[in-house]
Amino acid sequence: MRERMHVRIVPMNADHLDEVAELERICFSTPWSRNMLAEELDNALSAFLVALDDDGRVVGYAGLQVVLDEGYITNVAVRPECRRNGIAAKLLQVFLDFAQANRLSFLTLEVRASNYGAIALYGERGFRSVGRRKNYYEHPKEDAIIMTKEFIHGTADANAGAVGNDLRN
Repeated sequence: MRERMHVRIVPMNADHLDEVAELERICFSTPWSRNMLAEELDNALSAFLVALDDDGRVVGYAGLQVVLDEGYITNVAVRPECRRNGIAAKLLQVFLDFAQANRLSFLTLEVRASNYGAIALYGERGFRSVGRRKNYYEHPKEDAIIMTKEFIHGTADANAGAVGNDLRN
């Protein structure tokens, strides 16, 4: 088994925008633009994280929007050459800890039906398939699987972490 890549998870800031926009272009057929990503930095309902390697290069990122007690994971991306190193899992864990600490009712996301690796990762973290959006994705046209993890508060959860109220600080 190969050694896992060491990364630091930090809040995304303006210095990361060029690399995150590049990552969007590499990973998604309909990428978010740099301007769209920049707008999210000023959105009080959004929190974006980046995974930095030892050289400070962005190797992954993830976005979350919180509305009332609901969490919507908008993006999860990892550089192709850095995949299968636990980077997406680390990004996802920060959001899971945040959801627990802030008593969110659920986290939800959409994933391409053919993205078996991501579906497996989310399943391992307690997300379950709750629906399908027909032809949700373009280039190529494909269904999205809606995956959700619900949180029951008032019971002990070994995965709950002490995350602050704001992922951006």
